[in-house]
Amino acid sequence: MSWNELLQPDLILEGSVLNLTPEMIQQYHLKGLVLDVDETLVPIKATTASAALQAWVAQTRQFVKLWLVSNNLSDTRIGGIARSLDLPYILGAVKPSRRKLRLAVEAMNLPAEQVAMVGDRLFTDVIAGNRLGMFTILVEPYVDPGEAVRAYPIRGLEVLVSQALGASLIPKQTKINKNQ
Repeated sequence: MSWNELLQPDLILEGSVLNLTPEMIQQYHLKGLVLDVDETLVPIKATTASAALQAWVAQTRQFVKLWLVSNNLSDTRIGGIARSLDLPYILGAVKPSRRKLRLAVEAMNLPAEQVAMVGDRLFTDVIAGNRLGMFTILVEPYVDPGEAVRAYPIRGLEVLVSQALGASLIPKQTKINKNQ
């Protein structure tokens, strides 16, 4: 698999994961979602899920199976978020490694093609999902306003390096605008 294929998300979603609707999930025939945690679901220092995220999870779990898979090693923090959402979780994924993503997909008892890897990072979430043959969804990072200065340059650097490696970052499917 070439770098531009590894770095190419299937879907680029404007805004946060909260903009991923049941209609979009059904449109792409997804049966499961593996969700990154830090800056995909919650700001990096959060210890519980927001009410809006809890409502999104409650609605979304009616249509797909959900798992949290995080590179973070803090069971106190990631486990607390998972418990506040009543979701199973895996720590220390070491994405872009596929090993722990595969565990989540196997626990869902679904083929990888029917499961989306949803995350905010190209070099961890998108590469890991693409390496496993999952549908990949790139979302905008969810950060506290004071943290934005720290977080966005990392993503900007990923985009520049990705483009230098030949990725166009034009999604394989469709860019979904939150206003559609």
